[in-house]
Amino acid sequence: MKVMTMWRDAISGLFKQPATQQYPFVRLAAPEKLRGHLEWHAESCTGCGLCAKDCPAEAIEVIVLDKKARRFVFRYHVDRCTFCAQCVESCRQGCLALTDQWELAALNRDDFLVQYGKAEDVEAALAGEPAAGAPAAE
Repeated sequence: MKVMTMWRDAISGLFKQPATQQYPFVRLAAPEKLRGHLEWHAESCTGCGLCAKDCPAEAIEVIVLDKKARRFVFRYHVDRCTFCAQCVESCRQGCLALTDQWELAALNRDDFLVQYGKAEDVEAALAGEPAAGAPAAE
């Protein structure tokens, strides 16, 4: 009896449309209150680092190059982020926001590291330039 039920389901499935979305080709709009990728607004940031301290996944790094001149590099590791929005709640200046971008597919892990800041500041951070006022390494 169970064999007939299985064949009936298999044959009826041949004449139905697929139940899945055609994802890469047809993209749906993100839900209204979706917590997606993090966005940093440098103009209001003071470099306090509360966002990095409160991040449970350690997905945020704030590199201070010169606090007086407001030279910061904000590194965001998308692959570590749990999208909990704790960093957004912790930011006193309101310079962090979660966007509606949610796609997390890439062929290379380097694509998951987002660095915000001026181009010359990012280059200085990658070169390992010490922060202004920091003691020189001996």
